[in-house]
Amino acid sequence: MRFKAVILLFLIFCSAPRSYAEARPFFGPDNSVSVTDRNFLPLRNILSGKDGVMLPVSLEEVSPWLILSVLAAEDKRFFEHGGVDLKASARALWQNINAGKVVSGASTITQQLANAINPKERTFKGKLKEAYAAAALERELSKEEILEAYFNTVNFGGNIYGVQAAALVYFDTDASSLSLSQAAFLAGLIKSPTQYNPLKNLKAGVKRRDEVLRRMLENGFINKELYALALEEDIKISPQNKKFTAPHYGLFVAGKAPAGAALIQSTIDGKIQSYIEEILPGYVEALKKNNVTNAAAAVLDNKTGEVLAFAGSADYFDERSSGQVNGALSLRQPGSALKPFVYGTAFEEGFLPSDKVEDEDKFFKGSFRPKNYDEEYHGAPSMRRALACSYNIPAVQVAGELGAYKVLETLKKAGFSSLEKNADFYGLGLALGNGEVTLLELANAYRALANGGVWRPMVYALNPQVKQAGRAQRFFSEETAFMLTDILSDNNARAAAFGLNSPLNMPFDFASKTGTSKDYKDNWAVGYSRRFTVAVWVGNFDASPMRRISGITGAAPILRDIAVFLDGNYSSEKFETDSSFDMPASLAHADICPVSGKLASKNCAGSVREVFPADKLPKEHCALPLKEHQEDAGAVLGAAEGIIFPADGDVFVSSPSLAAEAQQIKFKASEEGFWFIDGQNLPCPRSRECFWPIKSGKHRLKFEGRKTYQVSFEVLN
Repeated sequence: MRFKAVILLFLIFCSAPRSYAEARPFFGPDNSVSVTDRNFLPLRNILSGKDGVMLPVSLEEVSPWLILSVLAAEDKRFFEHGGVDLKASARALWQNINAGKVVSGASTITQQLANAINPKERTFKGKLKEAYAAAALERELSKEEILEAYFNTVNFGGNIYGVQAAALVYFDTDASSLSLSQAAFLAGLIKSPTQYNPLKNLKAGVKRRDEVLRRMLENGFINKELYALALEEDIKISPQNKKFTAPHYGLFVAGKAPAGAALIQSTIDGKIQSYIEEILPGYVEALKKNNVTNAAAAVLDNKTGEVLAFAGSADYFDERSSGQVNGALSLRQPGSALKPFVYGTAFEEGFLPSDKVEDEDKFFKGSFRPKNYDEEYHGAPSMRRALACSYNIPAVQVAGELGAYKVLETLKKAGFSSLEKNADFYGLGLALGNGEVTLLELANAYRALANGGVWRPMVYALNPQVKQAGRAQRFFSEETAFMLTDILSDNNARAAAFGLNSPLNMPFDFASKTGTSKDYKDNWAVGYSRRFTVAVWVGNFDASPMRRISGITGAAPILRDIAVFLDGNYSSEKFETDSSFDMPASLAHADICPVSGKLASKNCAGSVREVFPADKLPKEHCALPLKEHQEDAGAVLGAAEGIIFPADGDVFVSSPSLAAEAQQIKFKASEEGFWFIDGQNLPCPRSRECFWPIKSGKHRLKFEGRKTYQVSFEVLN
């Protein structure tokens, strides 16, 4: 018996088959594209060709047990016939004549392959055509080539084609690693993938496996000892709800692959992707009470444009929440997340962050009457404060002065190709995000801000043949991009609306913005450091509204977690010396009075550090009396005075898993001064910020500016 099995395997492997590419034209379904992460680790996506799932393998990559199992189950005389098994055909013909219909096909492996290439009707005439096609295949291909093509096209249930796909789906292993019992089980499926479907009728599938093993024993392919061991092995089908890494991205990038591509090395960083896929379900679960059922996120490398992470939903396999919908590519209203591009357009026209803008009840063209999120009016805030606090009325006011056409033109240059309607369709509501865009578009537009106002296409794969769409174009000057970055990273400026300790207050430089669409159907948070851009969407795919939620409470905490993870795990790479944003030499800072907008003087209750073009620095000092400052100081400065971060009573936790250089706290103040920790002077020059390497225990932080401020905080191990 052993001798006969050895002879069979020798016949299979003794002659070198022609290349897979040469054999491929003889079979039908398109090869699926295998997608890996940037380090060639499989993303575990099994991608569909036009006829189903197929991951091609060579004959040498198929387990010998599977070859023998299939020969025993389907065509034991495969190496003896010329495409048609005359003995089996005669037997089948007699059975069919007696039954008056086709009840037995006796199709050989070659006939099955011929039918897969060009399906025939299940009639006597169809069987004759199949036999003729099989004979033609035998003339064109060697036995080994026929087997290889067969193993890559045979159906194993549903849209699963080929042994590699079947091995991965059912047993979570490669076709080369199948055990004898597993191989016999898969071979048994070929007869009737529906009847023996292990997901619906495992018992029937196991019974069919036992029959295949018996045939192997009878034909001398295995001995009694192997037969007994295989019968005793439990068939354990892999859970079908397991989470494959980056399932949405695998499908997305495969669609961009050139014809015939079998492998795509994507740009996905497996470590970042896994972290995001781990945290999204927990956040969605916590937000269920707010009628939130899903979330999506993306991470881009600012310099290269590579998509490092891409989660289209919180759980791809959650059918109740439409998990297979790709939230990263779905069109949604971004709300206030578009406001930076409105103000940036104004800066391009000569406006400055210190300029005042009206915030009062007002009707705009078309009886448009926007309301602020807090349903209050704020007088005449600076553009810095209006953008940082995301006031709606000032944004519409600025858009009105520019014109909706000019705003739309900027947005299109920033990569929002989804905004296909004309400016009249959107109107001034465009400033509040009434047009629909994708999360990926939004992420790349903010990446352009991080790159000094230059939009560049994203990179989806590291294969040179996977082309990227679009050409680089500048839509903002370097100065405008930095002014926006400076505002979006100014925790002091947004404190009046979001508080000092909102999720957007990072312990490192990070520019960010939130957005909530009309009727609370979509919730966004997007931001960037020097190296990464992160975008998050939270909401429902069925467009049902969320309850009591905004960008700062929905998407922002997720954004913060991802940003902190990136800083802690990648901060030592590329930007080792400085993580702060680089201000162009053509800009300069000045401390101005938040009430008058002029250079701060001794009567000013506080000052705001503002950025100006170097040739437009204010020259006059504020001359308003002290009383006017006292009346307006609270409204202008809010709580952002003295030590901004940390707050009194804050508790920090050190992490042994983070890089040492990430274990720091960035102290922030509302003005320049000197820093002391536990009575010791910190080695920082007179400044608003100071980094402190954390130490466990309770600490007292003192800051000396115009006044002395103190807070206490604790660091836990």
